[in-house]
Amino acid sequence: MSEHQSTDPLHAVTLKDIITFLVDCYGWEKLGRWTRIRCFVNNPTMNSSLKFLRKTPWARTKVENLYIVTKRNQQDKAKRGGKRVR
Repeated sequence: MSEHQSTDPLHAVTLKDIITFLVDCYGWEKLGRWTRIRCFVNNPTMNSSLKFLRKTPWARTKVENLYIVTKRNQQDKAKRGGKRVR
């Protein structure tokens, strides 16, 4: 049998993994400015962010979309060997 590989970019990625990745890339301050989600601006913590995003579908979608775009950009950059294409 052949193994099925999911094309879903969020397959097997937890919400905690997503937030950790984005905070490592951008930091809480920039993340709060870009998403305009209060849990990233006012006293941001992993636990408060997880709690809010699990209860708020529109905010979770926004964060997941930013994760997908950021991951894709990193992968594209790696394919180009880290060089910018003009």
